[in-house]
Amino acid sequence: MMKKLIVISHPEVLYNEAELLVTTLDAGSDYVHLRKPHAKDTDIAKLLQEIPPEYLSKIVLHDAHHLAREYRVAGIHLNRRHPHAVLYRPGMVGISCHTIEEIERYKGTHDYLFLSPIHNSISKAGYNTPFTSEQLAMAYKSGIIDNQIIALGGITPDNISTTLAYGFGGIAILGCIWNNPSVEHITKTIHNIKEQLSCYSL
Repeated sequence: MMKKLIVISHPEVLYNEAELLVTTLDAGSDYVHLRKPHAKDTDIAKLLQEIPPEYLSKIVLHDAHHLAREYRVAGIHLNRRHPHAVLYRPGMVGISCHTIEEIERYKGTHDYLFLSPIHNSISKAGYNTPFTSEQLAMAYKSGIIDNQIIALGGITPDNISTTLAYGFGGIAILGCIWNNPSVEHITKTIHNIKEQLSCYSL
């Protein structure tokens, strides 16, 4: 089984976004995370309605968690805006972490964990990695980083092999996809990344 590839949506609502998100899945991404920190719940619901039903099982919600049951999405993702899961368990539950200590704290209590930023962010100017290569290597050696941990932040086709050398179970991408939100660019980029991921197995 290959390392996981997760696409995180553009933070703003885009024109024809449902088609673009479906394109990422058709091209080979495992999941799409809807992260819309400034959107209204009604905007997120409208986007979910525009996505063909057969793709909803690959969608994870960062916001508007209460919509998870209604649209039967894959699950929800916890973050600083929404740190607690809703009362019912809506499929898988992940969480964003920004330190090795947070990974140690939440590991085993969630289905997967994001660790970011592993590299300097593409989408957020000035959002640079706090991790050294020595810290990440030690976390891998000690078993803190493993297949449950997903690398996020500044990941491009050029640094995938370097990233996965630290033992991550997969990668999450954002900036390298949405810097050119077209079907052609998205398809080409994901195919490139999937080809590289095929060199690794869990």
